Amino acid sequence: MITAAALAALATACAFGAWRFTTAQWTSRAPRLAIILWQALGVAWGLASSGALLAYAVMPYDAGVLHGLIAFASAQPAAGEWDLPHILAMVGGLTLLAVLVVVTITAMIQTLRARSRHRVLLSLVAREDPVVPGVRVVDHPGPAAYCVPGWNSQVVVSAGAMELLSQDELTAVLAHEAAHVRERHDLVLLPFAALRRALPWAKVVRDAQAQVELLVEMAADDRARRYCSPRRLATALLRFGTAGSMPTPHGMLGLHSQVMARVDRLIKPAPELSRSFRYSLLVLAVTLTTSAPLLWVIPA
Repeated sequence: MITAAALAALATACAFGAWRFTTAQWTSRAPRLAIILWQALGVAWGLASSGALLAYAVMPYDAGVLHGLIAFASAQPAAGEWDLPHILAMVGGLTLLAVLVVVTITAMIQTLRARSRHRVLLSLVAREDPVVPGVRVVDHPGPAAYCVPGWNSQVVVSAGAMELLSQDELTAVLAHEAAHVRERHDLVLLPFAALRRALPWAKVVRDAQAQVELLVEMAADDRARRYCSPRRLATALLRFGTAGSMPTPHGMLGLHSQVMARVDRLIKPAPELSRSFRYSLLVLAVTLTTSAPLLWVIPA
């Protein structure tokens, strides 16, 4: 019962923390750290929510969550009595765990298929251009720049974007998209998209996905400004916004409010977080990530 209560308390704390985190003001000053904390909250909430139900369900075995599930699967006799609440908790816990796993795998498969189809289309309509070596160019008048991540990753830019942007601005945009590829931001976004499918009615999940999408763009901006001027990237964003961009699979613009937040951040960067605050957040992320699995494996 103590394990079930601890897991339920952890799930509640993660849900409340995610709700408060959506309005945090420091995240734009350390987007990578904020992404790590969001991932830790998601992992801890999923394992704690399903684990709390399963911990209560296997209480008759008096062996902890994981050992109790093993005993249940192997049809070992229980020390206590099974009743309807324990059966319902088992069904609920296994259902929640299965839904989270299935939607994640489904989202991954669908994403891989969509990327494969998109690569085939690019092989038909895109071309190489000596002006941007290593980048695929699509002859479309609308401005667009995006990446197709994966083993055979590609950065794609439209002819309209090449005409719209100066050489420095184009370099900044391509550095931004290369950062998405290098840091595998597609893998960062995948669990949040899957959680949105599993819980489409939850406002906190929608807000979390939107914030992580913005944080990913900010992280790519930070990586890009190692190779280009932040002002050049900001002006490129503004040019895209005023010209109107064509739809892309992984567009770099997003909502207008997000673009302006990124532009303000590039032009007027805020001071970095203190080292003690960064370390505290990192310790919190590690604690969240490890606490739920630890409560799963400890015996009763």
